[in-house]
Amino acid sequence: MGRRDRAAEIAATGTSVDVGDATTRYLLYGLLPSWFVPGLADWAMHRRTRIEDTAGTKESLIHSLMMAEVGIPIAFTLRYEVNPLLLTVQLGGAAVHEATALWDVRTAVDSDREVRPVEQHIHSFLESLPFGALAALMCLHADQVGSLLRGGRGDPDAWRLVPRRRPLSRGYLAGIGLAIGTCVLLPYGEELLRCVRAARRNRKRTRDEAKWQAKKGR
Repeated sequence: MGRRDRAAEIAATGTSVDVGDATTRYLLYGLLPSWFVPGLADWAMHRRTRIEDTAGTKESLIHSLMMAEVGIPIAFTLRYEVNPLLLTVQLGGAAVHEATALWDVRTAVDSDREVRPVEQHIHSFLESLPFGALAALMCLHADQVGSLLRGGRGDPDAWRLVPRRRPLSRGYLAGIGLAIGTCVLLPYGEELLRCVRAARRNRKRTRDEAKWQAKKGR
């Protein structure tokens, strides 16, 4: 069916497609929840390659930093209207997240932790999803993008956080909060704890070996 025929069918039946509403639903109920899947998969790869015995606490802390770089802009977007200030936070977070991702991989490689092809593929999702979400959001709020390019001139609310005019439901926010706790905070908190414990064991082993060598040399 051609485009004209499809348009004629929509006009005849009175059916309309709200692209903005469909895109918003995709972001809220499709892209954001699916983001947790590669995050969990990446944690599983870190565990499989025994991050605690290689890059250790340093890389695990970098992971926490990356989650904050993405999580803070998302939290603001769920609570506040999109305006030049929020777009600046989102763009800055995406840029810093990309730079930190490069630091993360370099840290893993320099530590001799094996970054397997599957993990590299998982990283491609984790890096591209923020840009995809941001691009869709900017299309939804093209007027605010224009305001940002003008420096917010003429808009008294351009550079302050404005609560959403249509707040998201408490149920949705609670569900996202639960997913973050289950799929992000718990696994990556376990990873960091595992790395800290391994570092303590290694330091103790080093001290014990030093003492043994000192006694042996007497």
